[in-house]
Amino acid sequence: MIDEKRLKWKESWRSDVFKTPVFTVQKILSISPEGRGREYITLDAPDWVIVIPVLKNAGTGKPDFVMVRQWRHGAGQMSAEFPGGVMEKNEKPETAAGRELLEETGYRAGKMIHLGTVSPNPAIMSNRVHFFAAEELEDTGATSPDEDEYVNTEIMPGSEVFRKMGHGQFIHSLMSTALLLYLQQNPSLIT
Repeated sequence: MIDEKRLKWKESWRSDVFKTPVFTVQKILSISPEGRGREYITLDAPDWVIVIPVLKNAGTGKPDFVMVRQWRHGAGQMSAEFPGGVMEKNEKPETAAGRELLEETGYRAGKMIHLGTVSPNPAIMSNRVHFFAAEELEDTGATSPDEDEYVNTEIMPGSEVFRKMGHGQFIHSLMSTALLLYLQQNPSLIT
């Protein structure tokens, strides 16, 4: 049995160091289980959502995914991804997932399935990422991306996404997490 009391730190204080439109850099003082104080830097950001839009391939019966490609400034390259983005204040994860799906791809989900929630980097980040599979999709034909969002939408076989993940333009680590969570509930994709 794990003795969490022996591992848990207690936050003494927190202050903002620098604010950006995307996150706030914070300094915190945490007290170790042995009573020693140490300062740490963390990033406070809103929660995110990522959606795996699933279409049934009429020919194979296997899932196809609606993907987006967009430029990622941090990596300095194109990235093939599932749609997703930042949750708005007081927005429920499922609502945010549906909104992001519609904005980026023009698809509306008839059914949204929560796949899991993780911390993107718990060592330094405070937010969480909520993952959903979107099914019973209706193509509205109309996208409404954010002002600085330029995306191309494409449909890819799920098995191809699985093979390409981690290679070429499939660079975004949270997409690997999304795919893993989807595969937990749908293991036939890889067989």
